[in-house]
Amino acid sequence: MQLEARILHNRHVRLEPLAERHRADLQAACAADLPVWRDLYPHSMAPEHFDAGWDRMMTQAADGSWIPFAVLVGEVCVGMTSYIGPDPVNASVEIGGTYYHPDHRGGPVNPAAKRLMLDHAFAAGARRVQLNVDAINHRSRAAVLKLGAVQEGVLRQHRVVWTGRIRDTVVFSILAEEWPEVRARLDARLAGY
Repeated sequence: MQLEARILHNRHVRLEPLAERHRADLQAACAADLPVWRDLYPHSMAPEHFDAGWDRMMTQAADGSWIPFAVLVGEVCVGMTSYIGPDPVNASVEIGGTYYHPDHRGGPVNPAAKRLMLDHAFAAGARRVQLNVDAINHRSRAAVLKLGAVQEGVLRQHRVVWTGRIRDTVVFSILAEEWPEVRARLDARLAGY
């Protein structure tokens, strides 16, 4: 598996490797839903934590442990998503660290972005793509199932989030041999937008 940070696009979104030119738009998008950072995310990107969160992502991008993308609609960055922990030896990667401005939830943005990321990962030789979701995040759990991922289980008391809450994590995956069927379903879904 040879994943690289490069521009991915379709008619709904453009994913660009996260860079300084995306910073102001992403900060504005993250400020549009303050409760989500307090209630659901393991790290905060709310205004008072944004700079530290940005620096953490840039460090992870530099060391290769994350491959973060800006999600653009038109010319505006409306969110972010990432490959996490690419593991070339085991041909696996996680897709996560995803956030969208509230105005871009529930429409084509998430399925279109996931379509691009999944296709890129499997084309690069991934055997397995994993998606981890906080157990209390019912909206994201439903979205991952709607993508066609298989729920594998729950990691109980898996991590401590930035607020001190102990999080259970629901683990989902899509395997390479499942990708053609998942891709066809995603394409049919996106054709409706």
